[in-house]
Amino acid sequence: MEYKDTREKAVLVGCQTPEEDDQRFHYSMEELVSLTETAQGKVLTSLVQKRERIHPATYIGKGKVAELKALVEELEAEIVIFNDELSPSQKRNLAKEIDARIIDRTQLILDIFAQRAQSKEGKLQVELAQLQYILPRLAGQGTSLSRLGAGIGTRGPGETKLETDRRHIRRRINDIKDQLSVIVHHRDRYRERRKKNKTFQIAIVGYTNAGKLTLFNRLSEAESYEENQLFATLDPMTRKLILPSGFTALITDTVGFIQDLPTTLIAAFRSTLEEVKEADLLLHVVDMSNPDYFQHEITVHKLLSDLETKDIPQLTVYNKKDIKHPEFVPTANTPTMLICAFDHEDRQKLKERLEKVITEMMVPYEVQLPSTEGKLIAKLKSDTILRELVFLEGEQVYRCKGFSLPDHQITGQLREFKV
Repeated sequence: MEYKDTREKAVLVGCQTPEEDDQRFHYSMEELVSLTETAQGKVLTSLVQKRERIHPATYIGKGKVAELKALVEELEAEIVIFNDELSPSQKRNLAKEIDARIIDRTQLILDIFAQRAQSKEGKLQVELAQLQYILPRLAGQGTSLSRLGAGIGTRGPGETKLETDRRHIRRRINDIKDQLSVIVHHRDRYRERRKKNKTFQIAIVGYTNAGKLTLFNRLSEAESYEENQLFATLDPMTRKLILPSGFTALITDTVGFIQDLPTTLIAAFRSTLEEVKEADLLLHVVDMSNPDYFQHEITVHKLLSDLETKDIPQLTVYNKKDIKHPEFVPTANTPTMLICAFDHEDRQKLKERLEKVITEMMVPYEVQLPSTEGKLIAKLKSDTILRELVFLEGEQVYRCKGFSLPDHQITGQLREFKV
């Protein structure tokens, strides 16, 4: 049986202005190729232009529009994807000239998010971002909105027959916001409970496709979708992480960051990203096999500073050392580690390093516990970093030495047993 390629044929378009150097523009276009492939598109070719500024009416110059039109006809492309967010008027003007569907980078990212969202919250957040994107662009969309079919840039709310009436969309936006506020309230309560129990929380952050989910799965023995693709996961997942001493922390995987992430998406995923703000330690994963790793680091640091997380301790983990880029040099000004997430020994070293970092945030204790305090001894093993446990037969007590979090309730309990 002959395999039929069902992917949509796409032409990519980019415009380089003086603010963007050649290298950054080149990587940005390469990323657009990856995004298109992640959205099940087949890139036929790219058309790029250098201009002093983006053309206000058509994004690229008139001559390039004519060139693009001929290219689309010659290659029988079904979709044209622009590397920046297009204004409603730019989109309308281009649609008049070119006989193919026109979408921009924002729409493409939204489309991938629509494919990837698994939880109810994730789906609602994506739909909210899509509707907020569509609302100012309703005029001139014509019939394309009333019957959104299959294809890149059309998934999501369109599948439920999107009405072109603005009032309907605004009503739906308000409805989604109400539903999300209920979910956020539940999550806040869950977070408060975790805080009250003072479980140590680690959040994995990083650029999309840096290997966060692979590391998360291997560290926590979780079973989650992992793929060499952009935005493999959208929904934050929290699992237990048991460190070598037996100390139990919670580890959360977060949505991947990307440069020029649409503002509607950052707003929509705000509650998801709140998990990062609540963390006691950030594990910043960087893909050192990617030639643009430094730019990725900058993007993540910028988004983290927008989330006001600068006071949270950070450990930078450079991942994929088995295929690292020949020009790679560690650039982080935080403690760093070079690992391969698939290597068991590397993961073990990372756990030991995490334990060392956490120990530095703790206070030491030395206590003698009566042999009847079995429950408290069990808690010492999971809620503190226990370094010594010796049974003194003559006195029928356990001598315990270790480290505990200063604001954990167990630290208060131990005071009465101090040596």
